[in-house]
Amino acid sequence: APEQPSVPPAIASQSGGCGVAGGRMTDTRRRVKVYTLNEDRQWDDRGTGHVSSCYVERLKGMSLLVRAESDGSLLLESKINPNTAYQKQQDTLIVWSEAENYDLALSFQEKAGCDEIWEKICQVQGKDPSVDITQDLVDESEEERFDDMSSPGLELPSCELSRLEEIAELVASSLPSPLRREKLALALENEGYIKKLLEIFHVCEDLENIEGLHHLYEIIKGIFLLNRTALFEVMFSEECIMDVIGCLEYDPSLSQSRKHREFLTKTAKFKEVIPISDPELKQKIHQTYRVQYIQDMVLPTPSVFEENMLSTLHSFIFFNKVEIVGMLQEDEKFLTDLFAQLTDEATDEEKRQELVNFLKEFCAFSQTLQPQNRDAFFKTLSNMGILPALEVILGMDDAQVRSAATDIFSYLVEYNPSMVREFVMQEAQQNDDDILLINLIIEHMICDTDPELGGAVLLMGLLRTLVDPENMLATANKTEKTEFLGFFYKHCMHVLTAPLLANTTEDKPSKDDFQTAQLLALILELLTFCVEHHTYHIKNYIINKDILRRVLVLMASKHAFLALCALRFKRKIIGLKDEFYNRYIMKSFLFEPVVKAFLNNGSRYNLMNSAIIEMFEFIRVEDIKSLTAHVIENYWKALEDVDYVQTFKGLKLRFEQQRERQDNPKLDSMRSILRNHRYRRDARTLEDEEEMWFNTDEDDMEDGEAVVPPSDKPKNDEDIMDPISKFMERKKLKESEEKEVLLKTNLSGRQSPSFKLSFSSGTKSNLTSQSSASNLPGSPGSPGSPGSPGSPGSVSKSTSQMAAITTK
Repeated sequence: APEQPSVPPAIASQSGGCGVAGGRMTDTRRRVKVYTLNEDRQWDDRGTGHVSSCYVERLKGMSLLVRAESDGSLLLESKINPNTAYQKQQDTLIVWSEAENYDLALSFQEKAGCDEIWEKICQVQGKDPSVDITQDLVDESEEERFDDMSSPGLELPSCELSRLEEIAELVASSLPSPLRREKLALALENEGYIKKLLEIFHVCEDLENIEGLHHLYEIIKGIFLLNRTALFEVMFSEECIMDVIGCLEYDPSLSQSRKHREFLTKTAKFKEVIPISDPELKQKIHQTYRVQYIQDMVLPTPSVFEENMLSTLHSFIFFNKVEIVGMLQEDEKFLTDLFAQLTDEATDEEKRQELVNFLKEFCAFSQTLQPQNRDAFFKTLSNMGILPALEVILGMDDAQVRSAATDIFSYLVEYNPSMVREFVMQEAQQNDDDILLINLIIEHMICDTDPELGGAVLLMGLLRTLVDPENMLATANKTEKTEFLGFFYKHCMHVLTAPLLANTTEDKPSKDDFQTAQLLALILELLTFCVEHHTYHIKNYIINKDILRRVLVLMASKHAFLALCALRFKRKIIGLKDEFYNRYIMKSFLFEPVVKAFLNNGSRYNLMNSAIIEMFEFIRVEDIKSLTAHVIENYWKALEDVDYVQTFKGLKLRFEQQRERQDNPKLDSMRSILRNHRYRRDARTLEDEEEMWFNTDEDDMEDGEAVVPPSDKPKNDEDIMDPISKFMERKKLKESEEKEVLLKTNLSGRQSPSFKLSFSSGTKSNLTSQSSASNLPGSPGSPGSPGSPGSPGSVSKSTSQMAAITTK
């Protein structure tokens, strides 16, 4: 079990009694936090509660129990195992391994409580409570067991310059054995050996004794690998830490020494953006920075060592950060001054930048806090006015300051989007739309100067979180979704869509450079998300502002990803199967840009080709009658020669079946009678199920044909025809077999389904002629009204009559 470091200050910093439900123990001595070590060797907080020790019948032994102070639930139930190594660290932390990869820690609010529980553990294991560890960390070999009996302690050589090589060898030889590591650590600790080594370091530097300095590097690096908090506390103390860093400058594998101390004392300057009055806090900040520097820059990469050899170092930094955040949070004068200077117009730019960077780092540190402490942290910042302050900062010219403010905003949105929404709705009552916080965020997204739009992508993600109904609250009095979306569409949506509308005034994008295309793709992604999640708000906006027509202008972009974004937006709308949307699409002839793009794509078998075909296939499979009729009446001539998929012919058949039912109401009434005698399932799947049911008629089974779904094999006109129509026509056709033969000949001659990936030469010429503007509805000289002479909707009477006869 790797040793774990100092007390989580979240416990240490809180005082006063803690009430526990049901009259449980309320004294603060027994108040603890339970931590577990995760796979990334980071501590996870499991909750705060009160610890007790008692005999548990089920576990057959004395056990540690922790009950949550919030609801009395059991946070921990752990039997005190006689063979488990328990460690006591820094007076208020008890750490042990419950299983091979499952480390636990109890962080006590008070030393007295820790001592009390430690005595219980030692009592069970028959140990003296004065020890800091109750067992050897791992089972040692027989040889080591013998060594242990013969020499209970490890004797260190006297700390002299001439014996540095001997000391280095002793440290290196102790590292492989857990038992020897433990003995070495105790010896170093008890004899104050580290300070003696650092005195020799000064002597070696003064004498320029490079060999001695190389030995000291190996010794100090080895002490780090002992992974012991008590040693770290000495090494990282104010008087020792710079000398420890000095020892680590003389790596024997490097031709010359590194200048780490010079960097820390001269280059790295500690800036107090707001004076810190608490000397303990100031010292803790210095210590944390330097230890982080040792971990990141001085020591070799952790992969060089055995796994988990530096876990205590990581934990030392982690708990230090937690303590710093806790101490700063409690200093009200400090935070008040910070926000006052941030928003003061008289503050110069350099100072403001320092203040914003400090606040950003402060928020980053807060990510180490436990959930309930993070709640208190952000509540404190909210009460101090962090959101109005961010609004002021985001309105400034300095790009670096704005970037840091955006990062702070992202912490707030990720933590509590409802808090941000509440603020922007309140400020809308006093301010113009232009200076609303959410509109400033949209503006920065639109104006991102990064060629890759890194900032815009981050901001779009934050906007999506803010407009996502999934994380909106609903109370008895009001619904956050209704209120916020009403606000967003009234005050903010026009800012978001402004670049889209500005760029689509003609029949192709007015600006089509890569950066503009990327931005428009981001906006379309957010709008597509809105279509999926916002129902009537976005529907009203799209139809009233004619947004879909403007979006489809982007189908003409030279950037395929943008054209596909526009197509995806339309596909999402069609996927809703909403007749309001469908009527809008038909009234404005909004399939025209899609058909044009399909024809211009030619015979290329690419994503554009597949996506467009999939959209028409969806209309066919779902049998969206209004869109089927609209597509066939207006665009059939442009699409009829596409025979490498059966989608368009299938759509035509759907259309003809619809017309047949309209012309023959009796057939429709018979259909409804048949329907009513069957078990009624979900309305959307009813027709498809009937098709499958009727397709398995006796004739089919006799012919030995299997029923195959449409996607599995190409279907000709007969296969796709409505089976109820076949059923109704069968009797009539028995009387006219000659007509049936004639029709079959006609159909088979007209159709030759195949799955070619390219157009035939004949098809190409047809596509070229069809893609000209004169053949498409809505273009000059072609009003495109269904059934008008020469328009794609005209179908000869004889053809339609022939196709109307449905038979097998």
